[in-house]
Amino acid sequence: MNKSLFRRFEGSAVIVVALLLIVGFPLLNAYGFVSNFTLSLWGKYLCYALLAMSVDLLWGYTGLLSLGQALFFALGGYMHGMYLMRMIGDLGQYHKPLPDFLVFLGWTKLPAFWEPFASFPFALTMVFVVPGLIAGLFGFLAFRSRIKGVYFSILTQALTYAASIMFFRNNLLLGGNNGFTDFKFILGHSLAQPATARGLYIATAVTLLLVFLFCRWLSRTKFGLVQQAIRDGENRVLFSGYATAHYKLFIFILAALIAAVGGALYTPQVGIINPSEMQAEKSLEAVVWVAVGGRGTLLGPIVGAISINALKSWATRAFPDLWLIILGGLFILVVLFLPGGLVSLPQRLAPLWKKLTGPKPEAPAAAPVPAPKS
Repeated sequence: MNKSLFRRFEGSAVIVVALLLIVGFPLLNAYGFVSNFTLSLWGKYLCYALLAMSVDLLWGYTGLLSLGQALFFALGGYMHGMYLMRMIGDLGQYHKPLPDFLVFLGWTKLPAFWEPFASFPFALTMVFVVPGLIAGLFGFLAFRSRIKGVYFSILTQALTYAASIMFFRNNLLLGGNNGFTDFKFILGHSLAQPATARGLYIATAVTLLLVFLFCRWLSRTKFGLVQQAIRDGENRVLFSGYATAHYKLFIFILAALIAAVGGALYTPQVGIINPSEMQAEKSLEAVVWVAVGGRGTLLGPIVGAISINALKSWATRAFPDLWLIILGGLFILVVLFLPGGLVSLPQRLAPLWKKLTGPKPEAPAAAPVPAPKS
Protein backbone atom coordinates (compact mmCIF):
# COMPACT_ATOMS: atom_id res chain seq x y z
CA MET A 1 0.00 0.00 0.00
CA ASN A 2 1.59 3.26 -1.14
CA LYS A 3 1.53 6.48 0.91
CA SER A 4 -1.29 8.15 -1.01
CA LEU A 5 -3.49 5.08 -0.67
CA PHE A 6 -2.67 4.84 3.04
CA ARG A 7 -3.56 8.51 3.54
CA ARG A 8 -6.91 7.99 1.82
CA PHE A 9 -7.54 4.99 4.02
CA GLU A 10 -6.54 6.98 7.11
CA GLY A 11 -8.80 9.90 6.13
CA SER A 12 -11.78 7.61 5.52
CA ALA A 13 -11.18 5.79 8.80
CA VAL A 14 -11.00 9.10 10.72
CA ILE A 15 -14.31 10.30 9.25
CA VAL A 16 -16.11 7.04 9.99
CA VAL A 17 -14.75 6.71 13.53
CA ALA A 18 -15.41 10.39 14.30
CA LEU A 19 -19.05 10.11 13.21
CA LEU A 20 -19.45 6.92 15.21
CA LEU A 21 -17.93 8.37 18.38
CA ILE A 22 -19.39 11.89 18.22
CA VAL A 23 -22.85 11.13 16.82
CA GLY A 24 -23.55 7.42 16.92
CA PHE A 25 -22.47 6.54 20.43
CA PRO A 26 -24.38 9.37 22.19
CA LEU A 27 -27.52 8.58 20.16
CA LEU A 28 -27.31 4.93 21.13
CA ASN A 29 -26.98 6.02 24.75
CA ALA A 30 -29.94 8.42 24.50
CA TYR A 31 -32.17 5.61 23.20
CA GLY A 32 -30.99 3.11 25.81
CA PHE A 33 -28.83 0.84 23.63
CA VAL A 34 -25.61 1.92 25.38
CA SER A 35 -25.54 2.20 29.17
CA ASN A 36 -24.43 5.34 30.98
CA PHE A 37 -21.56 3.38 32.53
CA THR A 38 -20.29 2.32 29.09
CA LEU A 39 -20.51 5.89 27.81
CA SER A 40 -18.48 7.19 30.77
CA LEU A 41 -15.99 4.37 30.30
CA TRP A 42 -15.44 5.34 26.69
CA GLY A 43 -15.17 8.95 27.73
CA LYS A 44 -12.27 7.89 29.94
CA TYR A 45 -10.68 6.04 27.03
CA LEU A 46 -10.85 9.16 24.87
CA CYS A 47 -9.23 11.22 27.63
CA TYR A 48 -6.40 8.71 27.75
CA ALA A 49 -6.16 9.01 23.95
CA LEU A 50 -5.37 12.71 24.42
CA LEU A 51 -2.62 11.76 26.87
CA ALA A 52 -1.26 9.24 24.35
CA MET A 53 -1.26 11.85 21.58
CA SER A 54 0.80 14.17 23.76
CA VAL A 55 3.35 11.37 24.25
CA ASP A 56 3.42 10.66 20.51
CA LEU A 57 3.90 14.32 19.66
CA LEU A 58 7.09 14.24 21.73
CA TRP A 59 8.34 10.72 21.19
CA GLY A 60 7.05 9.82 17.74
CA TYR A 61 7.59 13.17 16.02
CA THR A 62 10.41 14.85 17.98
CA GLY A 63 12.34 11.90 19.41
CA LEU A 64 11.86 13.00 23.03
CA LEU A 65 10.77 10.10 25.22
CA SER A 66 9.00 11.83 28.12
CA LEU A 67 8.10 9.69 31.11
CA GLY A 68 6.31 12.53 32.88
CA GLN A 69 3.30 13.32 30.71
CA ALA A 70 0.95 11.91 33.34
CA LEU A 71 1.98 14.82 35.58
CA PHE A 72 0.48 17.36 33.18
CA PHE A 73 -2.58 15.15 32.70
CA ALA A 74 -3.14 15.10 36.46
CA LEU A 75 -2.45 18.83 36.86
CA GLY A 76 -5.18 19.61 34.34
CA GLY A 77 -7.47 17.31 36.27
CA TYR A 78 -6.63 18.98 39.58
CA MET A 79 -7.26 22.48 38.24
CA HIS A 80 -10.70 21.47 36.99
CA GLY A 81 -11.28 19.40 40.12
CA MET A 82 -10.85 22.46 42.33
CA TYR A 83 -13.73 24.14 40.51
CA LEU A 84 -15.85 21.00 40.85
CA MET A 85 -15.09 20.84 44.58
CA ARG A 86 -16.20 24.45 45.00
CA MET A 87 -19.48 23.59 43.26
CA ILE A 88 -20.31 21.00 45.95
CA GLY A 89 -21.07 23.85 48.36
CA ASP A 90 -22.52 22.61 51.66
CA LEU A 91 -23.74 19.29 50.21
CA GLY A 92 -20.69 17.40 51.45
CA GLN A 93 -20.48 14.95 54.32
CA TYR A 94 -20.02 17.68 56.93
CA HIS A 95 -22.60 20.08 55.39
CA LYS A 96 -20.18 23.00 55.45
CA PRO A 97 -19.17 25.32 52.58
CA LEU A 98 -15.72 23.73 52.53
CA PRO A 99 -14.39 20.58 50.86
CA ASP A 100 -14.70 17.67 53.27
CA PHE A 101 -10.96 17.05 53.50
CA LEU A 102 -10.39 20.65 54.66
CA VAL A 103 -13.02 20.23 57.38
CA PHE A 104 -11.33 16.98 58.39
CA LEU A 105 -7.99 18.81 58.63
CA GLY A 106 -9.54 21.40 60.94
CA TRP A 107 -9.95 24.31 58.55
CA THR A 108 -12.86 26.64 59.19
CA LYS A 109 -12.17 29.06 56.35
CA LEU A 110 -11.38 28.41 52.72
CA PRO A 111 -7.65 28.89 51.90
CA ALA A 112 -7.00 32.00 49.81
CA PHE A 113 -5.75 30.13 46.73
CA TRP A 114 -9.03 28.19 46.59
CA GLU A 115 -11.21 31.31 46.35
CA PRO A 116 -10.87 32.10 42.59
CA PHE A 117 -11.75 28.52 41.61
CA ALA A 118 -15.44 29.25 42.11
CA SER A 119 -15.19 30.76 38.61
CA PHE A 120 -15.23 28.26 35.75
CA PRO A 121 -13.34 30.60 33.34
CA PHE A 122 -10.58 31.00 35.95
CA ALA A 123 -10.34 27.24 36.49
CA LEU A 124 -10.25 26.66 32.72
CA THR A 125 -7.47 29.21 32.41
CA MET A 126 -5.50 27.47 35.14
CA VAL A 127 -5.86 24.16 33.27
CA PHE A 128 -3.55 25.71 30.66
CA VAL A 129 -1.47 28.10 32.77
CA VAL A 130 -0.20 25.77 35.53
CA PRO A 131 0.92 22.82 33.34
CA GLY A 132 2.21 25.25 30.71
CA LEU A 133 4.37 27.15 33.22
CA ILE A 134 5.81 23.97 34.74
CA ALA A 135 6.51 22.49 31.30
CA GLY A 136 8.04 25.78 30.13
CA LEU A 137 10.35 26.11 33.12
CA PHE A 138 11.43 22.46 33.11
CA GLY A 139 11.85 22.40 29.33
CA PHE A 140 13.83 25.65 29.26
CA LEU A 141 16.31 24.35 31.83
CA ALA A 142 16.58 20.90 30.23
CA PHE A 143 16.92 21.97 26.59
CA ARG A 144 19.23 24.88 27.38
CA SER A 145 21.53 22.34 29.02
CA ARG A 146 21.21 20.12 25.92
CA ILE A 147 19.84 17.24 27.92
CA LYS A 148 18.43 14.57 25.64
CA GLY A 149 18.08 10.84 25.18
CA VAL A 150 17.84 8.62 28.22
CA TYR A 151 18.88 11.48 30.51
CA PHE A 152 15.83 13.49 29.46
CA SER A 153 13.59 10.47 30.09
CA ILE A 154 15.04 9.97 33.57
CA LEU A 155 14.61 13.65 34.45
CA THR A 156 10.95 13.71 33.36
CA GLN A 157 10.31 10.56 35.37
CA ALA A 158 11.99 12.12 38.41
CA LEU A 159 9.84 15.25 37.97
CA THR A 160 6.56 13.36 38.03
CA TYR A 161 7.75 11.13 40.89
CA ALA A 162 8.63 14.16 43.02
CA ALA A 163 5.32 15.85 42.19
CA SER A 164 3.32 12.75 43.15
CA ILE A 165 5.06 12.60 46.53
CA MET A 166 4.25 16.25 47.12
CA PHE A 167 0.58 15.80 46.18
CA PHE A 168 0.26 12.87 48.57
CA ARG A 169 0.94 15.26 51.47
CA ASN A 170 -2.13 16.60 53.29
CA ASN A 171 -0.49 19.94 54.06
CA LEU A 172 -0.58 20.82 50.36
CA LEU A 173 -4.36 21.22 50.91
CA LEU A 174 -5.23 19.35 47.71
CA GLY A 175 -6.85 16.27 49.18
CA GLY A 176 -3.78 14.19 49.98
CA ASN A 177 -3.85 10.58 48.84
CA ASN A 178 -7.65 10.68 48.39
CA GLY A 179 -7.56 13.66 46.06
CA PHE A 180 -10.87 15.16 44.90
CA THR A 181 -14.11 13.19 44.54
CA ASP A 182 -17.86 13.25 45.14
CA PHE A 183 -18.47 15.96 42.55
CA LYS A 184 -22.05 17.25 42.20
CA PHE A 185 -22.38 19.97 39.54
CA ILE A 186 -20.66 21.46 36.53
CA LEU A 187 -21.84 24.77 35.09
CA GLY A 188 -25.10 24.37 37.00
CA HIS A 189 -25.83 20.88 35.63
CA SER A 190 -25.93 17.79 37.82
CA LEU A 191 -23.23 15.28 37.00
CA ALA A 192 -25.66 12.50 37.94
CA GLN A 193 -27.88 13.32 34.94
CA PRO A 194 -27.35 11.21 31.78
CA ALA A 195 -27.62 14.33 29.61
CA THR A 196 -24.65 15.88 31.42
CA ALA A 197 -22.62 12.71 30.94
CA ARG A 198 -23.45 12.74 27.22
CA GLY A 199 -22.42 16.39 26.96
CA LEU A 200 -19.07 15.69 28.61
CA TYR A 201 -18.51 12.67 26.38
CA ILE A 202 -19.30 14.65 23.21
CA ALA A 203 -17.01 17.48 24.37
CA THR A 204 -14.21 14.93 24.85
CA ALA A 205 -14.74 13.31 21.45
CA VAL A 206 -14.85 16.68 19.66
CA THR A 207 -11.72 17.84 21.51
CA LEU A 208 -9.88 14.68 20.51
CA LEU A 209 -10.87 15.19 16.86
CA LEU A 210 -9.75 18.85 16.90
CA VAL A 211 -6.42 17.96 18.54
CA PHE A 212 -5.88 15.20 15.98
CA LEU A 213 -6.58 17.56 13.06
CA PHE A 214 -4.34 20.25 14.55
CA CYS A 215 -1.43 17.85 15.09
CA ARG A 216 -1.92 16.42 11.60
CA TRP A 217 -1.76 19.94 10.13
CA LEU A 218 1.27 20.84 12.27
CA SER A 219 3.17 17.73 11.16
CA ARG A 220 2.83 18.80 7.50
CA THR A 221 4.02 22.38 7.96
CA LYS A 222 7.62 23.56 7.78
CA PHE A 223 7.68 23.49 11.57
CA GLY A 224 6.58 19.85 11.54
CA LEU A 225 9.27 18.94 9.02
CA VAL A 226 11.94 20.54 11.21
CA GLN A 227 10.44 18.75 14.20
CA GLN A 228 10.80 15.38 12.47
CA ALA A 229 14.28 16.27 11.28
CA ILE A 230 15.26 16.85 14.92
CA ARG A 231 14.02 13.35 15.65
CA ASP A 232 16.07 11.82 12.84
CA GLY A 233 19.27 13.83 13.27
CA GLU A 234 19.41 16.80 15.61
CA ASN A 235 23.05 17.63 14.90
CA ARG A 236 22.35 18.08 11.19
CA VAL A 237 19.46 20.42 12.03
CA LEU A 238 21.76 22.42 14.31
CA PHE A 239 24.39 22.73 11.59
CA SER A 240 21.65 23.92 9.21
CA GLY A 241 21.13 26.97 11.43
CA TYR A 242 17.97 26.02 13.34
CA ALA A 243 17.69 26.60 17.10
CA THR A 244 16.52 23.11 17.99
CA ALA A 245 16.08 23.99 21.68
CA HIS A 246 13.32 26.46 20.77
CA TYR A 247 11.50 23.87 18.69
CA LYS A 248 11.72 21.25 21.41
CA LEU A 249 10.57 23.70 24.09
CA PHE A 250 7.51 24.67 22.05
CA ILE A 251 6.58 21.01 21.41
CA PHE A 252 7.12 20.11 25.06
CA ILE A 253 4.77 22.88 26.21
CA LEU A 254 2.20 22.01 23.53
CA ALA A 255 2.27 18.33 24.54
CA ALA A 256 1.82 19.32 28.18
CA LEU A 257 -1.26 21.42 27.30
CA ILE A 258 -2.80 18.55 25.30
CA ALA A 259 -2.29 16.20 28.23
CA ALA A 260 -3.74 18.77 30.64
CA VAL A 261 -6.90 19.14 28.54
CA GLY A 262 -7.29 15.36 28.65
CA GLY A 263 -6.98 15.43 32.44
CA ALA A 264 -9.50 18.26 32.76
CA LEU A 265 -12.07 16.26 30.77
CA TYR A 266 -11.20 13.07 32.66
CA THR A 267 -11.99 14.40 36.14
CA PRO A 268 -15.77 15.03 35.86
CA GLN A 269 -16.38 11.87 33.84
CA VAL A 270 -14.52 9.47 36.12
CA GLY A 271 -15.55 11.36 39.26
CA ILE A 272 -12.16 11.41 40.96
CA ILE A 273 -8.64 12.77 40.59
CA ASN A 274 -5.81 11.85 42.95
CA PRO A 275 -1.99 11.60 42.93
CA SER A 276 -2.06 8.07 41.52
CA GLU A 277 -2.89 9.59 38.12
CA MET A 278 0.46 11.39 38.02
CA GLN A 279 2.69 8.56 39.13
CA ALA A 280 5.44 7.31 36.82
CA GLU A 281 3.56 4.07 36.10
CA LYS A 282 0.81 5.98 34.30
CA SER A 283 3.35 7.69 32.03
CA LEU A 284 4.93 4.33 31.25
CA GLU A 285 1.50 2.95 30.37
CA ALA A 286 0.99 5.84 27.95
CA VAL A 287 4.27 4.97 26.23
CA VAL A 288 3.00 1.39 25.80
CA TRP A 289 -0.26 2.70 24.29
CA VAL A 290 1.70 4.68 21.71
CA ALA A 291 4.04 1.79 20.88
CA VAL A 292 1.21 -0.70 20.49
CA GLY A 293 -0.95 1.67 18.44
CA GLY A 294 1.81 2.98 16.23
CA ARG A 295 4.45 5.55 17.09
CA GLY A 296 4.64 8.65 14.90
CA THR A 297 1.25 8.17 13.24
CA LEU A 298 -1.20 10.29 15.31
CA LEU A 299 -3.93 7.71 14.66
CA GLY A 300 -1.86 5.04 16.41
CA PRO A 301 -1.93 6.61 19.89
CA ILE A 302 -5.73 6.82 19.74
CA VAL A 303 -6.05 3.19 18.63
CA GLY A 304 -3.52 2.08 21.22
CA ALA A 305 -5.06 4.00 24.14
CA ILE A 306 -8.59 2.78 23.42
CA SER A 307 -7.67 -0.84 22.67
CA ILE A 308 -5.26 -1.28 25.59
CA ASN A 309 -7.61 0.31 28.13
CA ALA A 310 -10.56 -1.71 26.83
CA LEU A 311 -8.42 -4.83 27.19
CA LYS A 312 -7.45 -3.69 30.70
CA SER A 313 -11.10 -3.24 31.70
CA TRP A 314 -11.79 -6.83 30.65
CA ALA A 315 -8.56 -8.45 31.85
CA THR A 316 -8.58 -6.87 35.32
CA ARG A 317 -11.95 -8.54 35.88
CA ALA A 318 -11.22 -11.88 34.23
CA PHE A 319 -7.52 -12.25 35.16
CA PRO A 320 -6.73 -9.62 37.83
CA ASP A 321 -3.39 -11.18 38.78
CA LEU A 322 -2.18 -11.55 35.20
CA TRP A 323 -2.96 -8.13 33.76
CA LEU A 324 0.59 -6.74 33.97
CA ILE A 325 1.97 -9.93 32.43
CA ILE A 326 -0.55 -9.64 29.59
CA LEU A 327 0.39 -6.00 29.02
CA GLY A 328 4.11 -6.74 29.05
CA GLY A 329 3.69 -9.71 26.71
CA LEU A 330 1.61 -7.64 24.29
CA PHE A 331 4.25 -4.90 24.27
CA ILE A 332 7.03 -7.41 23.52
CA LEU A 333 5.02 -9.05 20.72
CA VAL A 334 4.30 -5.72 19.06
CA VAL A 335 7.93 -4.55 19.28
CA LEU A 336 9.24 -7.82 17.84
CA PHE A 337 6.65 -8.68 15.20
CA LEU A 338 4.69 -5.48 14.53
CA PRO A 339 7.09 -2.55 15.01
CA GLY A 340 4.73 -0.20 13.17
CA GLY A 341 1.95 -0.86 15.68
CA LEU A 342 -1.65 -1.81 15.08
CA VAL A 343 -2.18 0.91 12.46
CA SER A 344 0.44 -0.74 10.24
CA LEU A 345 -1.70 -3.88 9.88
CA PRO A 346 -3.50 -2.67 6.72
CA GLN A 347 -0.16 -2.02 5.02
CA ARG A 348 1.17 -5.42 6.07
CA LEU A 349 -1.96 -7.28 5.04
CA ALA A 350 -2.45 -5.44 1.73
CA PRO A 351 0.00 -7.61 -0.29
CA LEU A 352 -1.56 -10.79 1.12
CA TRP A 353 -5.09 -9.52 0.37
CA LYS A 354 -4.05 -8.57 -3.15
CA LYS A 355 -2.55 -11.98 -3.67
CA LEU A 356 -5.69 -13.76 -2.45
CA THR A 357 -8.23 -11.62 -4.32
CA GLY A 358 -6.27 -10.59 -7.42
CA PRO A 359 -6.52 -12.30 -10.80
CA LYS A 360 -4.75 -15.61 -10.89
CA PRO A 361 -1.84 -15.77 -13.32
CA GLU A 362 -2.61 -17.72 -16.46
CA ALA A 363 -0.82 -21.01 -17.01
CA PRO A 364 1.90 -20.78 -19.64
CA ALA A 365 0.87 -22.10 -23.00
CA ALA A 366 2.21 -25.53 -23.90
CA ALA A 367 5.04 -25.58 -26.38
CA PRO A 368 3.95 -26.77 -29.86
CA VAL A 369 4.82 -30.37 -30.67
CA PRO A 370 7.08 -30.50 -33.72
CA ALA A 371 5.70 -32.42 -36.71
CA PRO A 372 7.36 -35.82 -37.35
CA LYS A 373 9.92 -35.85 -40.14
CA SER A 374 8.97 -37.82 -43.24
